[in-house]
Amino acid sequence: MRYTIHFSEEAEYDLFDACEWYDNQKVGLAKQLELAVEDCLITIAENPKKFQLRHKNIQVAFLDRFPYGIHYFVEDYRIYIIGIFHMSRSPKNWNLRS
Repeated sequence: MRYTIHFSEEAEYDLFDACEWYDNQKVGLAKQLELAVEDCLITIAENPKKFQLRHKNIQVAFLDRFPYGIHYFVEDYRIYIIGIFHMSRSPKNWNLRS
């Protein structure tokens, strides 16, 4: 059975905020970030247990070209994305969402 992905409002905002920042840096970078996130989400959906467990039941999958991690947990066949954080951010930020 294939896993389904569900985004929290905070995770959607994280992605929007990151894309806005990259768009202001150089035209086209936001689209590249979106594609990198999409590729990573496909990998997570195919094998969510592949990525490291960071805190309690929260796992993190890191993007290839950008310094971001997708933080998520799995229940049954549902993957809940709780945040897309820049790697320089404190883990306290994502611990509050778990």
